[in-house]
Amino acid sequence: MIYLDANVFVLASLNAEEAGDKARSLLNDVQAGRVDAASSVLTFDELVWAVKRHRSAQDSITAGDAFLNMSGLKLVAVNGDLLAIALGMMKQYNLDPRDAIHAASAQSEGAQIIVSGDKHFDRLREVKRKEVSELSKDNS
Repeated sequence: MIYLDANVFVLASLNAEEAGDKARSLLNDVQAGRVDAASSVLTFDELVWAVKRHRSAQDSITAGDAFLNMSGLKLVAVNGDLLAIALGMMKQYNLDPRDAIHAASAQSEGAQIIVSGDKHFDRLREVKRKEVSELSKDNS
């Protein structure tokens, strides 16, 4: 199981270069069932907001719809128990709240890898951070 940070979806939606191609390829592997992956429901907000900022409201709705209907992706709900874990990670690793929620979501799913361009996840002991470009199909 891998955990996909919001920036994977943002890259796939907005980046027309190689990084975007790799993110889209990874998401295709998730949809095809070749990669077992999860992401937080929080990702919806981050993705839709980024697409709306850089494109249009309609494009952001399309991106949100694609995210919500992505086969093979497990969505991690945010509840009080998860927020308690996130608060502990904020204290332990000096993470911002949103990043702590992503880290707690990854931990709650037993993910061994968090796919993210955010280097502050390197502080975590519970999961290892990898860039989209570092992944191969056998890392799931």
